[in-house]
Amino acid sequence: MSNKNKLPHFKLLIDGVWTDGANARSMTTTNPATGEAWATFAMAEAEDVDRAVKAARNALSKKEWGGLSPTQRGVLMHKLADLLEQHSEALGEIETTDSGKLAAETQSQAKYVASYYRYYAGLADKIEGHTLPIDKPDMHVFTKPEPIGVVAAVVPWNAQMFLTATKLAPALAAGCTVIIKASEVAPIAILEFAKLIEKAGFPSGVVSVITGDAEGCAIPLTSHPDIDRLAFTGGPETAKHVVRNTANNFAVTSLELGGKSPILVFDDANIESAVNGIIAGNFGASGQSCVAGSRVYVQRDIYPKILARLLEKTAAIVVGNPLNATSHIGPLCTLAQVEGIERTLDKAKAQGGKVLTGGTRLNDLGSDYYFAPTIVECPTHDIETLHVELFGPVLSIACFDSEEEAITLANNSEFGLGSGLFTENLARAMRVSQQIKSGVCWVNTYRAVSPMAPFGGINQSGYGREAGIQAIQDYIRVRTTWINTSSEPMGNPFVMR
Repeated sequence: MSNKNKLPHFKLLIDGVWTDGANARSMTTTNPATGEAWATFAMAEAEDVDRAVKAARNALSKKEWGGLSPTQRGVLMHKLADLLEQHSEALGEIETTDSGKLAAETQSQAKYVASYYRYYAGLADKIEGHTLPIDKPDMHVFTKPEPIGVVAAVVPWNAQMFLTATKLAPALAAGCTVIIKASEVAPIAILEFAKLIEKAGFPSGVVSVITGDAEGCAIPLTSHPDIDRLAFTGGPETAKHVVRNTANNFAVTSLELGGKSPILVFDDANIESAVNGIIAGNFGASGQSCVAGSRVYVQRDIYPKILARLLEKTAAIVVGNPLNATSHIGPLCTLAQVEGIERTLDKAKAQGGKVLTGGTRLNDLGSDYYFAPTIVECPTHDIETLHVELFGPVLSIACFDSEEEAITLANNSEFGLGSGLFTENLARAMRVSQQIKSGVCWVNTYRAVSPMAPFGGINQSGYGREAGIQAIQDYIRVRTTWINTSSEPMGNPFVMR
């Protein structure tokens, strides 16, 4: 407990020890549902980062981790998955209290991400080396997969259990060691999750969990010379700094960044399915999703029907305390998000955008963090809300006439993470889905994920993929061994063999 304010205090996990930061600094985190402080947490300093990285490096060569077989690593990961399921309700409630996300989602998500750890636990002993049919006589050549080394996993506050699993699970399966850097905004769920990592039996130093500000934590971690692999999820501007930091370590880097995803609704779409997809893509998670389908383009002939049904369903959305089972949308995580949405809406209205519903804070719900689900009708395609990632319950809707125009509008973005389309025409679905420039495309559904399906974007949405079989390869280096099997001495040393 903090002596100052009697709030619960959460420490860092470094090399198997729960500790405050070197300078004993702490931050206070606010419950968005009430606007009141509810906990404090320790802040890491450069010295703490260095200690975590050294512990991770040492763990790679110790028999307790480096000496385990891939199958034995998988056993530990299965234990972690079981613990996640058992504690999913408590973890979800903590995440909801800290970030404002609906408990219905945080609890189900904490439980579902256990499947990511099980998936990669099963994959751990399926990554094989190869004997190569080499084109030279008297040579036996084989490859062996080895862990890439020390991984820095930088995780944001939204969908944090999921976005931790997509990094930690393949890294552990590959035999790496990991330093998780939780966001300094709403990090408590990850700090609590660290207790399960410890309880599952992972040796000291294999996983450290830290958080803190940029100067004390993020910069020292991403620029540390002993980091081999960096997996980052966050915003494009922060990512630019992260990439520059990796000039100090040449770490293999993957970036999962922002998005401004399009949803295309063609005139043959099932109206109910399309409207449900639009709502899921925009008002699910209160719009605080990197794949929010916040650019909705509807073919002109079906536009009136889609819009009428969308307004009807939006009017029935319940905004309220995220711990209540009846709530559909909770508060946003930070006041900065609310203020950013208000500024963008003001600009959109000045450009001719029409707010059909919402557009205001809901200050009577317990705090200033609640924002009404909002629909902006865009008469032209230069309206601000069509281009700025808002991270809130705001969608922009506009018309298109032809398939070609729909594809052009969908690709009119610097981002390229998610996309969706609704049509009953299978040929069109295949044709259009392959022409949209995005890493993921959902057809007649939206915002679905699986440990088996790669996830990631292009352009300003980043590069690299998380989840799927190939993701584990990003945490592996291949060693190639050549053995001369000839009984004769090696030949001319001045000629490459």
